Amino acid sequence: MKTIYKKLIILFTTLLSLFIYQSCSEVLDEEPKTYFTTTYFETPQGIRDAVNTVYAYMRFIYAPNGPLALFHQGTDEWTYGEQPATSTSGDNLQHRECGEYSLSAGNGAIGSIWNFSFPMINMCNAILEYVDGIPDLTDQEKSVIKGEASFFRALYYLNLVIQYGAVPLDLGSGELKMNTKPFWGFNRLPLDQLLEKNYQAMIDDLIFATQNLPEKKNENNYKVTQAAAYHLLAKVYMFRYYTAAKKADDAQNAYSAAMEVINNQEKYGVKLLDNFADVFRQGNDYNTEILYAVDRIPGDNAMNMMNNPTGIGAYENQANNDFTPNYQQAIGNVSLIDGRPLAYQRPLRKIAPTKWMLLTAFADKVNDTRYHSTFRTLYRTASVNEPGTSAYDEYVAKLADLGMVVGDTAWYMPDTQAEADAINARGVKYFCVGPDDWYTNQNRTYIMHPALIKFADSLRVTFNDGSGRPYPVCRLAETYLLAAEAAMQLGNNDEAADLINVMKRRAAYKPGLTQDEIDARYANIAVTGTDINLDFILDERTREMAGEWVRWSDLAIRKYPDGKSCLIERARAFNPDVAAANNLKEHHLVRPIPQGQIDAVDDPERAKYQNPGY
Repeated sequence: MKTIYKKLIILFTTLLSLFIYQSCSEVLDEEPKTYFTTTYFETPQGIRDAVNTVYAYMRFIYAPNGPLALFHQGTDEWTYGEQPATSTSGDNLQHRECGEYSLSAGNGAIGSIWNFSFPMINMCNAILEYVDGIPDLTDQEKSVIKGEASFFRALYYLNLVIQYGAVPLDLGSGELKMNTKPFWGFNRLPLDQLLEKNYQAMIDDLIFATQNLPEKKNENNYKVTQAAAYHLLAKVYMFRYYTAAKKADDAQNAYSAAMEVINNQEKYGVKLLDNFADVFRQGNDYNTEILYAVDRIPGDNAMNMMNNPTGIGAYENQANNDFTPNYQQAIGNVSLIDGRPLAYQRPLRKIAPTKWMLLTAFADKVNDTRYHSTFRTLYRTASVNEPGTSAYDEYVAKLADLGMVVGDTAWYMPDTQAEADAINARGVKYFCVGPDDWYTNQNRTYIMHPALIKFADSLRVTFNDGSGRPYPVCRLAETYLLAAEAAMQLGNNDEAADLINVMKRRAAYKPGLTQDEIDARYANIAVTGTDINLDFILDERTREMAGEWVRWSDLAIRKYPDGKSCLIERARAFNPDVAAANNLKEHHLVRPIPQGQIDAVDDPERAKYQNPGY
């Protein structure tokens, strides 16, 4: 929400300290200067503030540096970049450990989702407990508020379950009840029964949300709606299908939930965009394809809750920066780009693409526009300094000495090595790096690789800032992919192909082409039912959703028909760093419970609460 104030977050952090699920080792005995009680929830303003806080805290889950490591590192798509490869300081170690599966319960990234989710689950419990007793709200207002709390409780739980496995529903006062006092237990056993309860609780919440949230999507904010709830419901059913908690009708229910949105797009105010690139174009963040995103505000660091916008900590949105290579790299003592221009993002180089993703998943870079709409392959000479300054003039003079001007090509990463070889044979002035020399941890000559640009933000306050753009969580294109996967699991491969071909036809579109040219491109990438299997579904999810917060869970949750893990099989096969480390085992399909949580449990046998293998 564009009007969630920082002071509101501080207020509710203070209030939550009275009753959140405890994760520290001791409680300080001190006299509070300002005292809040749960009676605030019995007022219209209090309950609305609680809802706003639940929205706002999603910013701590989606796109900060730690969760970026958890949701991307060590997959077939992504590995750790040059910074974690050459330094083990601070967050670099977190990325390295996630990328090589050497992570421990003390890894800082591990605690990021855990620590911010349980307070908000308890907040949702409070909202659901108190809202019906507020006389100044209409029945419709109460229904929407309960729908929002139910949606977010399910989403917070989903992120916990896909990362850590079964997690407590009882935070100290009973299952799905608000807890108002410090609690030193850990209601996590037995795991198999709790996992079933986790999934059923999420499904119950999301079914309720589909019945109580507004139908229509808003045009200028991401208040959740029925379409987002149906989308998330389809995902939860689909995920449960692959777990020990599986129910016989999970695939059918996933299909039905997804198709409800697909078949009623006008009702819900949603629609696929014609051009894939437009989905992520800055300035078009509130488009009809994105069902729900975590709102942020470009250029407003205070409202985005970024105390240190240039920092790399627990709060800043680094989705624009973590995937960026070192375009400042000097070759032969020559650096063609002056500083860190806003358009090119901060080159944090925490996360790097695998060759499998760039060259195999995106093998067709001609007929399918998604590769060039997903990655930057061209950088032009540019300066962070303003024209008319002495620093800018010095840069222009340096370029002139090289026979170049501002706006000339600086770095180019062609689609093929043959093209790169032909360009370099001509003796060009810019740096041309072909696929053979794109950065990997086995070849560090150039710290350059195609850079993810879906979340690029050119409206930041300074060149080192995190992003202020909304971060997409539920997207209609994924709804199609979930429906296709469910159809496949139901034995309807032809229908699955039809649903995927909706994405393929959109991928063939490129502005400026004639309809005949688009049709010809589509014919080259369209699929039939014989093409469809789980590997193809996962490959298509890469082409459509690379970098969109889903890959680790995509692979960790799913299993092949023979029971083998998609994560283990694909990461070992397609990620050289995972293969070289040779650490990835079955127990890595969930993360360790944060050590601070284990240590806080008042049970001398507390080790039994940790996930096996850690």
